[in-house]
Amino acid sequence: MHLTLLSFGLIILAGIVFRRLNAGAGDMVRNSINLCVFNVFMPALCLTVFYTAKVDAEAVLVPLSAALTICASLAAAFLVYLPLSKRMGLGGGETGILIITAAFGNVTFLGLPIITELYGVGAAKYPIYYDLLATTPVLWLVGVQIAGRFAPRTGSTAITLGDSLKMIALLPPLWGCLAGAALQGVAVAMPEFVLKALMMLGGLVTPLMIFSIGLAITVPNVKYAAIAAPAALIKLVFSPLAGFAIARLLGVEGIALKSCAIEGAMPAMVVTLLIADKFNLNAPLAAFMIVATTALSFAVLPIAASIISGV
Repeated sequence: MHLTLLSFGLIILAGIVFRRLNAGAGDMVRNSINLCVFNVFMPALCLTVFYTAKVDAEAVLVPLSAALTICASLAAAFLVYLPLSKRMGLGGGETGILIITAAFGNVTFLGLPIITELYGVGAAKYPIYYDLLATTPVLWLVGVQIAGRFAPRTGSTAITLGDSLKMIALLPPLWGCLAGAALQGVAVAMPEFVLKALMMLGGLVTPLMIFSIGLAITVPNVKYAAIAAPAALIKLVFSPLAGFAIARLLGVEGIALKSCAIEGAMPAMVVTLLIADKFNLNAPLAAFMIVATTALSFAVLPIAASIISGV
């Protein structure tokens, strides 16, 4: 685990250095990488995983566990920040983004590489279940409504339920999952060269996503440390504990159970920065949460993996 995190850290550092040496190009390159990963490489990976993996009860239980874990984290963040925001004089922009970043984790960009390194390529389906069947729908159905609730009255754009459902339905990785499951369901024998090409494309997801995290990291503003500390604790401590407990109660076992706990310990989701921009929440605070929890996760994840190794 430590060796894997050190390798990932080196790739993240390469992204940080690239951003520093190419002023103004970092965001452009990151956006291009994310566009390619989201529209080409990730759908190829999803198609391969769902074509080759056995789809069973875990395809329901893991997303259900993930959704309940996110909701539990949101509830914990509400209970902490609604009274705390008054004491600390936080505005809606600060309170809203702290609640969101406390609940939604980087379950694909960092979670997928970590899970596959820990438990093998066959475990890649769990981060995909966790993200596409739970995290992403809950983010666009619930997270954006929370963002709208705390957004300043001027300049923000409301997202309706129809808008959210349309965004979810048009996700290319989701179509990759559906295509792979359909091909497996009708027992279509995919040509070997096609499957190999898909596997090669999917193999690019991990290094590109890790490099993209480095491109997204900027120097954090330490003035946010005090108000962000409770959100970071919820994300890195409460969430994995809740994820493990909920998954176990639902009857999830083995690698799937461990994956639910590890995914719960993932740092704040990079996409929350886009939510902050769209709803005029505190984007610098969102960036601080992403950077701070990503750095802290390098200490938390080995501990979490070690604790659940004997389960």
